[in-house]
Formats: sequence, C-alpha cells, structure tokens
Amino acid sequence: MALLFLTLFVLFPCLSSLTAATATLSQRMTFTDRETTMKRLPLPGHDSPVEILLEGEADTVIIAGKKHLNSFNFQSPQKTPREIRVLWTECIDDKNPQQLKADCNYNITVVHQREEANQVFLCGTNSKETLCCDMNLNEQQPSCLSFEKMDDIKRSIRKFVIKEGEPYALVDSPDSDLFITYSGSQEFVGIHKFGKHRVVPARHNKEQHYVGLVHGRQTEPLNSKVYAFYREKNSDKGVSSGMWLPFVTRVCTADRGGRKNILQFSWTSQMNARLFCGDEDSKQYFSELVDVATVHAKQWLDTRVYALFRNEWGMSAVCVYTIQDIEHIFTNSPLKGSEGTRYRPRECDADSTQIPQEVLMVIEKHSEMEQWVQPVNNAGPLLSNHHSYTHIQVHGSPSNSDSHNTVLFLSLNNGGVHKVMQNESQTFVIAEYQPFNHRAHIVSIRLHPTSKKLYVSSRNELVQLNVANCAHYGDSCELCVLARDPYCGWNGTHCIPETHGTLQELTQGNHAICASTSKYPAPSKVFRGSKDIIQLPPKSKYFLRCPVLSHHAQYTWLHPGSNTSCSSREQQCLLLIDSMGPEQAGTYKCVSEEMGYSRVSAHYQLRLESKAAVRSSVSMVWLCLMAVLIKSLS
Repeated sequence: MALLFLTLFVLFPCLSSLTAATATLSQRMTFTDRETTMKRLPLPGHDSPVEILLEGEADTVIIAGKKHLNSFNFQSPQKTPREIRVLWTECIDDKNPQQLKADCNYNITVVHQREEANQVFLCGTNSKETLCCDMNLNEQQPSCLSFEKMDDIKRSIRKFVIKEGEPYALVDSPDSDLFITYSGSQEFVGIHKFGKHRVVPARHNKEQHYVGLVHGRQTEPLNSKVYAFYREKNSDKGVSSGMWLPFVTRVCTADRGGRKNILQFSWTSQMNARLFCGDEDSKQYFSELVDVATVHAKQWLDTRVYALFRNEWGMSAVCVYTIQDIEHIFTNSPLKGSEGTRYRPRECDADSTQIPQEVLMVIEKHSEMEQWVQPVNNAGPLLSNHHSYTHIQVHGSPSNSDSHNTVLFLSLNNGGVHKVMQNESQTFVIAEYQPFNHRAHIVSIRLHPTSKKLYVSSRNELVQLNVANCAHYGDSCELCVLARDPYCGWNGTHCIPETHGTLQELTQGNHAICASTSKYPAPSKVFRGSKDIIQLPPKSKYFLRCPVLSHHAQYTWLHPGSNTSCSSREQQCLLLIDSMGPEQAGTYKCVSEEMGYSRVSAHYQLRLESKAAVRSSVSMVWLCLMAVLIKSLS
C-alpha cells in the first residue's frame, strides 16, 4: 500500500501537466473568504429567493422572495433589509387597506425590472389564477399601480397558473405583451402570449422543459420575434439514445393565431430546430440543455446565446450560437418530414388570421426543421469538463483591448462559481470562488457589470463577490499577466482593476511582455518574504508549508542534494521532515514554475537543536508540570 501511495504521489504532478490545454480546464486559482473579500447577508427565513434584481447603485440589491421584496445594502450590512410586501389590488381588504384578504395567498412568479428607474412589473400565482401589478419602489410603502397598457396582460393572464422558475419576456410597446413558458408534460406546454391577443401553444404530447426566452428587438415591429430554448424528452428508447434533446423555437410577436377552424389562438409562426453541441472527432456529445445567457449586440443578428449543456456522463459544456445562424436554419432548412407538401411561410405575417387554410394545415403538421443549428463557426464546445455546472452568466467584451474577450460565470453544484475567460482562440478558467462556508445549492447568480460585483444566492444567504480582485493575483507583472483576467492589468507597480493603459496578454498569458516593455521593468525574482529559521529536536517530525497561489504551476522543494515535487491541487504544498537529523538541516526553498516563470514562494532554514538544549527544554517542561500539579493540590 505504501509503495502504491508513493507511486501515485510521484505520478500525479506528471499527469496534471500533460498538456497546457488540459490545465486550462481546471481553475488556476481558488478564492475563499481567506483570500478575497466576500460580504454575506442572511436572507429572511420566510422567503426563499426567486430572483435577484440589481439597482442602479452597485451595492444595492433586491431579492424577490415568495411573498416579499427585500432590499439589501452591502455598504451598510448591519442594517435590517427593507422589506416590501406586495399588496395585490384585488386582494386588499376594503375595511383595512393595509391588509390582504385571508384567502389571498399568491407567490411571486414574475419580477421584471422596467426601463424606468425603480419600476418593476410583478405577477403572483396561487393554485388557481395569477395576478399582476406594477410597483414604484421609490415609494416608502410601494403599492400596486395601474398602467393602462398593462391592463390587457392582467386581464388575459388571470386564469393562468404560472409555474415557479419559468422564463418570461415582457415586450414593452403600445400593445404590451407578456411571453411566458409552461414546462412539463401536461396540456398546453410551450410559449404563451398574454396581452391584447392571447395566443397558446398547439396541443402535443411531448415533455418539454424551458430554460430561457430571448426577445429579438427589431426596428420593424413586424419582424420582432421571441426565441425560446428548451430540452425535450427523447421518445426514442434506444440504448444509444440520450434522454434529452435540445431545441430552440421561434415565434413572431405579432402572431394572433390562425383561423376559426384551424390553429385558432395558437401559433402560426412557430418553428423548432435542434441544437448541436459536441465534438464529432472525439464522439463526445451534450444533449441536456441546462441554462442559457444572452450577449446582445448592436446588430441584432450578431447577438450570441451561450448555452450550458450536460451529458449522461456528468460532464458540462458551453456552446455558443448566434441569432443569425438560428435564423438561417429557420429561413432555409427543409421541413422535417415535409416531402411533397406545400410551402409554409417563414416570415412574420401582418395578420395571421388571414393565412389560407391549406397553408395553416401545413403549418400545423410541419414545424421542425430538418437541419440542426450549429455553434458559431461550426466549432465545438468552448468549454467542456467534468464539473457539473448549474447556471451561466456572461459579460461580453469587458476589456478595452481590441480583442473580443468574454467572461463567463458558471455556478457549480457544490456552491462554487467558476470565472472563465473566453476569446477567439481558447477558453481559460481564471479562478474558482467559494462564496459559502459549506456545500450549498446556488439559486441564482447575477453580475453588476459596472462595478464587477457578482451576487450569488442560496436559499438562506446572499453573497457579494468582488470579481475584479486583481491584487490577489500577485505582486509582479508576470503574475498579473499569467492570470489572464480581462478585468485586470499591470500599471507598472500593481495589478489593478483597470484595463485602459495597463499591460495585458489574454491570448496566451505570455509574461515575456513584462521584460520586453521598458514601461514595465522586470521585477526581481528574489523572495520578498522573510527566511524562517526553525530549530527542531533530533528525530522530530515537522511539516514545511508552501502556499499554492496557482494550481497551474509546478511546485518543487529544493534542498541541497534533493528535489521534491508536490501536487498543486491543494491549497498548500507540504514537505514532511520525517525524522530530524544532521542530513535534514539546511536551506529549503519552495519554487513555483508556470509557463517558464519561476519564483521562490517559501524559504526556510532548518537547524538541529543540540542535545543540551533538548535536555534543558525537557527539564523546563517537567518543572512547569510539577508547578501546575503542586498548585492544584494546594
């Protein structure tokens, strides 16, 4: 057993450094509350969080719970959160306006932040119906407001039951419409439209679970569309078939349904297409769609959708699609199983109720595309590894440099969060944040792009993370560049959260630019800490500790006549002095090496105590023990 352990101990560092590409799939650094500032606030016990809303100020956050809105201020964490109870107009007791009727038990299911400051649109659902209202959070005691353009939504949604966690999109226009999904295997699973014209999904027997809705804002209202992303349970029970199939579906916002006898009040514009995410060379495929995040572009067709997948082996992957590629499939792909059938329209119709009946019959039978939507440039996953990710947030092009850089935040099923840099050449896991002191289920994550503050909520705690914590990467230009963080740059003396006019090299993390630029002179590689002098008695055991800054570096203990490597997976690189003797005395240096950059991370001087000193120390211990014993007996 000892031989096996020794073999694994020697082989592990070799295996962990097989390729640079493999290394980048694990986080370079790990941050707990010991390494970086994390502010935690407890959530009220009566409300589990539904959604995080970000105010204009970086340190003010609103958590939407089941019954209340709670406003938190991280600049004054000692203050009790402001609690806002939702007083639904239909539920207010006429005799006591501050009280709700006894049978009025609605859980918040929709919280939409309006473009107007401090304005939110809310919906609450019980087991039978749904109520909606607007609120102005600037008021001391906010109450439900009445906006005429929202009346159609409130009226048409009243008898509908919204499921918890369903994606939604509020299309704010002269005739405002609310699009919301309904997941499961029951009747009317799909996208629902509420407003002046109520539209429901066509009936089918498929089990579908929706993870995201994206509204395509167009200058021409007729071309406005809503895209929904979902996973569908595979009806093929074959051994080689996966359990889930990933899809994107599209509807026109102007759709009012078909004629009286066919598709009346049901979608006439809906089309569905399979999403492909995988690597054909390695035969590795991902089919369970988990979550999506959108990076909007000035040109709508350039908008990117980052889709998080899982496969049956517990691996996660992220694939990226553009609206242009999705639209290309919906416009040009043949319809699945449509050989010999008539043409169906691919564009939005100004009045769908006037579509000819024979065309509606084709639409009713054929909505799925033959071709699949491929990731951008037909590339494979930009990230795939054995971590189990649960949520995704994306910040597009945060750096002021010319290259296209994107930062992804991926929550882990153990309560951690990975910060990932993605550019046109590769993907790099910058760090793992551990916001909770225990294993936790993350309910939601939200990034405040301006302040670079990430908000992570569990069922009973809200944590604020500063994800531009540049100073923790190290005190040299090389360490700052090796971090490859789009939020950070070297200004000549420090690694700071500023990218304009500072030194970065995000493509490869090539630290050689530090020495080649006169503005940023190469810092000394001399160990900046003190040399610890440690005296040990003969035959004693002792652990020498070396902090692990980067998990991508190799750590080696240097001692005259011996070199010992250790794993960089742990937070410390330990060296055991098994039995102190003359051969063990001397200088020990822990040297880290990463991409050709080496530095001394720890420095010790071990000295062997003389026998007289040992006897003296032992005698002193006995004297102390006798004194304690005499005192206890007196």
